[in-house]
Amino acid sequence: MQPSRDTQRLVEIMRALRDPDTGCPWDIEQSFDTIVPYTIEETFEVVDAIERRDPDDLKEELGDLLLQVVYFSQLAAEAGLFTFEDVVEGITRKMIRRHPHVFGDASARSARSAKGQWERIKAEEKRERAEARQKRLDTPIEAGSAAVEWSVRAEASSSLLDTVPGALPSLTQARKLQEKAAVVGFDWTEPEPIIEKLKEETAEFEAAGTAEERRDELGDLLFTLVNLGRRFEIDPDTALRGTIGKFRERFRLMEGEAEKDGRELTGRSLDELEELWVRAKRSGRSQLA
Repeated sequence: MQPSRDTQRLVEIMRALRDPDTGCPWDIEQSFDTIVPYTIEETFEVVDAIERRDPDDLKEELGDLLLQVVYFSQLAAEAGLFTFEDVVEGITRKMIRRHPHVFGDASARSARSAKGQWERIKAEEKRERAEARQKRLDTPIEAGSAAVEWSVRAEASSSLLDTVPGALPSLTQARKLQEKAAVVGFDWTEPEPIIEKLKEETAEFEAAGTAEERRDELGDLLFTLVNLGRRFEIDPDTALRGTIGKFRERFRLMEGEAEKDGRELTGRSLDELEELWVRAKRSGRSQLA
């Protein structure tokens, strides 16, 4: 089998890897649940490549992420649920449908009422998904088939917040939950009351007497910080990753400053470490100048 630019070749490779007789023993043993951690890891590796502005790594990591989509699609095909082609058809249909001002007729393109169209189309899609889900649940499943595992699902979401996946990273989940609540007006429209709430939560954290209380109050603090960032259109995860990047770089410079002194960081007093940190910050600013 030869490499190809055609995504169908990737589907063929995955099908061969999963072949119960001639495939790869490791791939044959995998399931939806065992592949999930790799999908999460590959997603973050894509983000890392973008932040490092490394096009070679980004190309490779995007390929690894695409492989995850093909992997899940193959598992679904084996269970009789859907195929990779169904996934492609579904997303192309969604993009065309949600952008009538781009792909529609002349009147749709000239109207330029994209936001109103977007909300209307999403509501239609939600209704259609509910109907499709109910139809699937009403369809008899052959006993012993791989699809049995997917035949019993929870009732359709009844809360506005149920549309936010619980598996999202905590900061992202907090932002999305707040955005959903804002739809019905449960939201501050100005930053000032959020800043006051932040002061209130800080005082409550300081007054907390037990480890459990401190954990709860810290959660409240973080949730309020996410809300404050949202007021200024700042994604909390992006902001925190930026700070983490600065910390990494400054700590490396700090290690470099320590090396100049001929002593390791370990064993130094906090005051000495603080002095190295200040020198590292100055060094970092001078390199950016």
